[in-house]
Amino acid sequence: MPPLTGLRVLDLTRVLAGPYCAMMLGDMGAEVIKIEEPAEGDDTRSWAPHRKGWSTFFLGLNRSKKSLAIDLKSDAGAAVLGGLIDTADVLIENFRPGSLSKLGFGYERVAARNPRLVYCSITGFGQTGPRRRLPGYDAVIQAESGLMDVTGHPDGPPTRVGVAITDYLAGLYAMNGILLALRERDRSGRGQHVDIALLDAMTSTLALPAGVYFHTGEAPGREGNQHHTLTPYETMAVRDGLVVVAAGNQRLWRQLCAAVDSSDLLDDPRYATNTDRMRHRSALIDELSRRLGRFTCEELIARLRAHTVPCGQVRRLADALEDPHLHERAMVVEIPHGSLGSMRSLGNPIRLSRTPAVLDRPPPALGEHNAEILAELARSSGARGGAAEAPGVAPDHAQAAPAAPRQPSVTPQGAQR
Repeated sequence: MPPLTGLRVLDLTRVLAGPYCAMMLGDMGAEVIKIEEPAEGDDTRSWAPHRKGWSTFFLGLNRSKKSLAIDLKSDAGAAVLGGLIDTADVLIENFRPGSLSKLGFGYERVAARNPRLVYCSITGFGQTGPRRRLPGYDAVIQAESGLMDVTGHPDGPPTRVGVAITDYLAGLYAMNGILLALRERDRSGRGQHVDIALLDAMTSTLALPAGVYFHTGEAPGREGNQHHTLTPYETMAVRDGLVVVAAGNQRLWRQLCAAVDSSDLLDDPRYATNTDRMRHRSALIDELSRRLGRFTCEELIARLRAHTVPCGQVRRLADALEDPHLHERAMVVEIPHGSLGSMRSLGNPIRLSRTPAVLDRPPPALGEHNAEILAELARSSGARGGAAEAPGVAPDHAQAAPAAPRQPSVTPQGAQR
């Protein structure tokens, strides 16, 4: 049985960071109820490309969930959410600070209603600070955090990382914050507010360049595929591609030289230590490029691995995703899907020996679980039927393709690429 079995999570998030966090909790057994606006649902349901009406972006971030389509601005929709809050362990939201408070579901009111609830807010800039009300999207945070300043080649412009890294980091930090708050609830019996900001999450990863700046007053710039403190630790061009060589210490430097028949470099005083090699990096890389350029990727990697030198081919994404190692590790999985037959998805990277993740619930259609959730809520509250037909509560359906997108009345956070 997955470790979070028995927990109920209300997912009031859209786009990436929040949905990713909720999906990870769902993989680990939590019952995740994704609460969506009835007309279009999560913004990403309309994002191209599509497969048989399903957004591939949405498919990648919303397995292990149920979908409930309700209008939180209606009395009926608000009543349903209130009833669910009474039964929930966790609520995750990524609305702009203050927006949910206007709807009656800010942290203070919700905590008064259910003191055991762990309430997690994911925003661009956090719940405090002068920029707390600004919308935060991945590209904006990559720029504002300084990440782009250290990404790219020295003679080129600052460059964005190729995936929405700030969202994934925030989603992972949110998951950790939620689990920590649940652990503390085991002792105190009380929930608390988990405040996650995309800017905080991204800034936390800049420890190495920040350390240089804090202690020298000078910030490292863009270095392309090189490393600002180690060499050789970079891509090397060979006959048919690029290979990353990571000689991260003196032992590996010696093993690299042995692997490529270059032991003479060990006697060169310019390359005696990493400090020496950094001082003469340009000359060293020119020399290594000449020597390594005669190999193919396969030949060089075979030599380096035989000498246990960390290395890897710079591969196309399609090749990387077909790697048998990833499939053996269940990082690429097949999930049954009602209208698609089956869908391939990335797996859950958290591997537990006794209670592993279970990935058997495909992403839901918009409002797919309305009848199930509303009936259960009616039973638990002692209410009579009819809630599914009330204004503001969408009827149960299985909508594969969302309608044309429109602007939401309450702006969510959660960065998009």
